[in-house]
Formats: sequence, C-alpha cells, structure tokens
Amino acid sequence: MRGFGATELLECYARGVFPMAEGRDDPRIYLLDPDERGILPLDDFHIPRRLQRTVRQDGFEVRINRDFQAVLNGCCQSAPGREETWINDGIFGLYLELHRHGHAHSVECRRDGELVGGLYGVSLGGAFFGESMFSLQRDASKVALVHLLARLIAGGYALLDTQFTTEHLETFGAHSITRADYQARLAPALELKADFFGLPAQISGAQALQEIQGLQSSTQTS
Repeated sequence: MRGFGATELLECYARGVFPMAEGRDDPRIYLLDPDERGILPLDDFHIPRRLQRTVRQDGFEVRINRDFQAVLNGCCQSAPGREETWINDGIFGLYLELHRHGHAHSVECRRDGELVGGLYGVSLGGAFFGESMFSLQRDASKVALVHLLARLIAGGYALLDTQFTTEHLETFGAHSITRADYQARLAPALELKADFFGLPAQISGAQALQEIQGLQSSTQTS
C-alpha cells in the first residue's frame, strides 16, 4: 500500500478500521471494518481464580516495551489453532514505526531471561487496540493480558478493542458489539488523554491485581 505509513494507520484506527493481511507472504494490506467488533469492557471483566493465583505467584518477569520487535516476531509464528499469521512484512514495519512514535506498546513475559509470551497493541487517546498475543509457556499470554488490564485501568483508558472475540478472551468477559455501538464507544474514548505509563515499567502480579480490584470495588459501590 504505497504512501501508507504510521500517520495513515493511526487515522484508520481513529475511524474504527484496522489492517490485516491474508498471510505472511501476501504483500497486500486490507483495511477491515467488521459488522461486529470484539471488546473487553474495562469496567466489567472477569479473571478466573486459578489465573489470579498464577499472577500472584510472579512466575514470569513482566515488563513493557523492553523488546517490542521480539513480541512482534513471536506473534508472527505459527501455533496450535493459528497456523497462518495475518502480519505480513508491510504490517510488521508499520507497527515498528508506530512503536517508534510511541503509539504501539508491548507487554512481555519472561522466564529465566527468555521471552516466553506477550502481547502488543496500539494506543490512541483513551482507546487501546489489542492486536495479537503469543504464548510459549502455559498462561504467559494470559498473565500479560492481566498486566495490560491493570495498566489500562491505572492510565485512565475507556476502551479495550480486541477486534474479534476468541474462546480465550471470552473467559475474561470479552464479547461482540455492533459497529454502531463500537463507534459510539470509540469517539469519546479518543478524546481522553490516557497514560500507558501510569504504572512503572515492571510491577508485581499483586500490584496488577490490586489496580484491577480497586476499580471493580469502586464500580460495585457506585
């Protein structure tokens, strides 16, 4: 897509459109605006108890933006249930460019110094567009998602766009909404000045859960 760079991609996100390719070797980039959109409500989600215990145990070292490109590479690899990636070279380069401009971020899980899981997405205003995740060890991507949720809550975000829903995301409370409903949520979220760095680059699992439980407690009492 000639002449299509980070600025144009951000404009697409602001309109509710996101990029995708048919496969790693397909050079074409398609812009999608599906009839239904997956979201994970930041004021109404669920973390399974077993996963909460895993998060508290801090079996992974969780950091942000330490090696964004490595997370991209991890998300490009085939895995059970994901034999083909939608990230081609053009999309790969666009996300690297967004990261250099401070709009794309990664949450990374390491064990014994090795990257074993993580996720990345795009931040714009008070909206975070989750793009992809990967896991080489049990629960690594789920732990990364919990840490992302804590960071978005602490930073004042209003929308977590998952694009589509999966069985994995549905365990957290992700669901689909109509395009019109999505646009109605996106517009006010973009007006916010959220801060992805509202928490330190590395926090413990207990701290992450504390941020989440603090929001859920205030929501229940309001």
